[in-house]
Order: sequence, then C-alpha cells, then structure tokens
Amino acid sequence: MHAFDYKSPEVLAEALQQLADSDGSAKPLAGGTDLIDQMRTGRHQPTLVIDIKKVAELNVLECAGDGLHVGAATPCYRICGDDNVQQDYTALADACNIIGGVQIQSRASVGGNLCNSGPAGDSIPAMIALRGICVIAGSAGTREVPVAEFCTGPGQNVLADNELLVEIRFPPRPTASGSHYRRMIPRNEMDIAVVGVGASVTLNEAGTTITDACIGLGAVGPTPLLAARAGECLVGQTVSDATLANAVEAAKEIISPITDMRGTQEYRVHVTGVLVRRVLETAISRATGDPCVVRPGH
Repeated sequence: MHAFDYKSPEVLAEALQQLADSDGSAKPLAGGTDLIDQMRTGRHQPTLVIDIKKVAELNVLECAGDGLHVGAATPCYRICGDDNVQQDYTALADACNIIGGVQIQSRASVGGNLCNSGPAGDSIPAMIALRGICVIAGSAGTREVPVAEFCTGPGQNVLADNELLVEIRFPPRPTASGSHYRRMIPRNEMDIAVVGVGASVTLNEAGTTITDACIGLGAVGPTPLLAARAGECLVGQTVSDATLANAVEAAKEIISPITDMRGTQEYRVHVTGVLVRRVLETAISRATGDPCVVRPGH
C-alpha cells in the first residue's frame, strides 16, 4: 500500500475543512471495509485518509418524530440490532444483517456502502425502498439528495471533493406498513448479490389494498435503481397474484443487467422477477402482521 497521511477529526467542521484543504486528494474512512481494500489494489491512492468514526453527527442512530436518522459512519451491527429499525424499518435491518460477517458488520456502515456506490451494494435498494434522504455537508453548506439519486455510475456519486455524507434520514413509517430486503447469491454467505431487491408497502386498514409502495433494485444496472413504475402500478390495487405479477413485469422492464462470473444477463432478469415477488409478499405479510419466515441471505 502507498504512503499516506492520516487524520481523525472529532468535529464535523474540522473534517470538512480537512477535505476542503486536500483539494480532492483525500478520502473519508467510515469503516474502511471497501476503502482499505481499494487502496491495496491501487484503485484509490489518496494522500490523506480522514477517519470520520469519531465525529458525533456521523454516529447518530435515533428514531424521532421526523423519522429515523442514521449517521453515515454508524456501523451495521448497531443498525440491525436496534429495536426501532427491527420493528419499523425492517428492510434496512435485513440488509445490514447480511453485509459481510460479524467482523465486517462491526466496522462497515450504510453510509460507506452508499458512498462506495457499487451497483450491488446490499443496503442501497433497502434505503431506496424506505425513501431515504441523504444529508450532505460541504464548504458551501448542507444539501439533501434522495438515496435513489445519489449514485451516478459504478463507483460514482453526487458528492463533490469537499463534501461529506453526514446521515441518511428516513421518513416515519405509517401504520399497516412493512418492508423487506432480499438478495440472491451463489454461495451461502460473504458474497456479492447477483440480484438484490428492497420493497416497502403500506396497506389500508382492512389489509386488502395497497395504498403505497416503493421498490429498489440492485446489481441489475450501472447503479441501484428505483423501480418507480413498479411501485406506482401497485397503488390502489388489491393484494392479489395479478397485482404482484404486474409489478414484477414493470420492474423487469427498467433493468439492464450484465453477464459476468456470477450470472448471465438472462438469469438476472429471471431472478429479478422471482425476488420482486417474494420480497413484496414478505413486505405485505409484515404489514398485516402475518407470520413470515425469512432466512438471512436467501
């Protein structure tokens, strides 16, 4: 690994100043589970690594009246172990529970996963489905960007060199709502998704009609995708096989998967349809309170 300077600020303003002073040659380190590996292979060669784990604003994990706040450096084990996340933001808990093993989850963060901007990042479709909003700070002030618009290409995103992702904020969950994230992987653990799907649904009081839905897709395009039309075609429809089938077809229409060592293009299209249906079924079961058995990673 190349030589680099290391700083560990404890105040957000200090971290932002260090970024601004580096003139684009610095990299923030949230957990380092992606960055350190990329530095070892030469993909990134920053002259300065800024460890942001000690910045209080980036370690927030709280559920308030305006929803859930997740600091960009908050480790996955805290997120999937949080009672509020497990109860109301289940898709996020599902995703954090399968990002690497126990050691990785003790360091990795959803903020880092998002900033790495890999098309197959596990937490991103879940955050899209839960309508996450990125709070970004920089020398020019603070701005907000939906998670669905954050990634702009493989390994690329909307962050400027002098900006830092501070937190992801999720709106309050309505009653009779449920969410789920599931991926297909070729092995049982510690692998990259062939396809990943996150979904959130809200039902009417009777539990028979879908009043809101949002679906996120991963590993089937150059960036994680918001399947907007797939969600829209569910709204106002009764819960039925035909309704879910329409959403499946709408989701498959927007994807552009590649063929690689983990799966062919045709296989990914098929798996997308299977997962969209299964994830929606589980999200609906959670919204109605019906029992559902979900094995992490399957």
